[in-house]
Amino acid sequence: MGDHDVEPATIGAYVRLMPEAHASLRGITRVFPGDKPLHALGPLDLDIARGELFSVVGPSGCGKSTLLDVLAGLSAPTAGTIRFEGNPVAGQVPDGIGVVFQEDASFPWLTVHDNVAFGLRRGGVDPAEITRRVDYAVGFMGLREFTRAYPAQLSGGMRQRVCIARTLVLQPRMILLDEPFGALDQQTRLLMGDELLRLWRETGASVLLITHALDEAAMLSDRVGVMSARPGRFIDMVETGWARDRDSRIVSDPSFGVVTGRLWSSLRAESMKAIGRPGVA
Repeated sequence: MGDHDVEPATIGAYVRLMPEAHASLRGITRVFPGDKPLHALGPLDLDIARGELFSVVGPSGCGKSTLLDVLAGLSAPTAGTIRFEGNPVAGQVPDGIGVVFQEDASFPWLTVHDNVAFGLRRGGVDPAEITRRVDYAVGFMGLREFTRAYPAQLSGGMRQRVCIARTLVLQPRMILLDEPFGALDQQTRLLMGDELLRLWRETGASVLLITHALDEAAMLSDRVGVMSARPGRFIDMVETGWARDRDSRIVSDPSFGVVTGRLWSSLRAESMKAIGRPGVA
């Protein structure tokens, strides 16, 4: 993968070339009320193309997770509109969107099989269909030998695979991931990134990934949005130019440093603001 000539697109150029938007956010603002209202997010606009793997990076507390919550329908924006597949998003997670969080959300009293089957059973899916989907998902995520194991018997990376499998069986057309590998060591993160890329290619789902790791964003993404310090707005859009069949070996490509350098160049001053040192050069 050494022949990529990466020239990250400007925001304007990318918008002109944007394929059909799978999800669109317009004028989104989120203010948390209180004695001193907290302006967490926006205003911002965003289009995520159908089948795109889009990552968001930004300083701590800039509103990255708030953005995901708003898109998922878990939190209502203070202002603005959100559409998924042309339909308004409001009040609940839309059909077709799956969410994976950083925290281990597996149920410790259930086996891997029953954890993965949980949402399907609650949805009243036919038992034969549940078996088919669960068998596929646990096999896809490399968990077939652990279907009768409990979460306490698994490593952190394997427990996160369980959480992804539980989302996969719902057959989402868009997957939202909030720092899903944040608690893992660097080597495991790279391998889990490969698994995410394989999942993305084989399902054809659109993916929104929230991450604080610039190398992870650079490796995985078609496009990376860089957010400002709070209130979070997009200050840069970086198109990586990678082939769809990429994997973690891309980190050795000379162009990988170009992408990560561009991300840090955009992010450094905002990160300084976030820690109260705006004047540091």
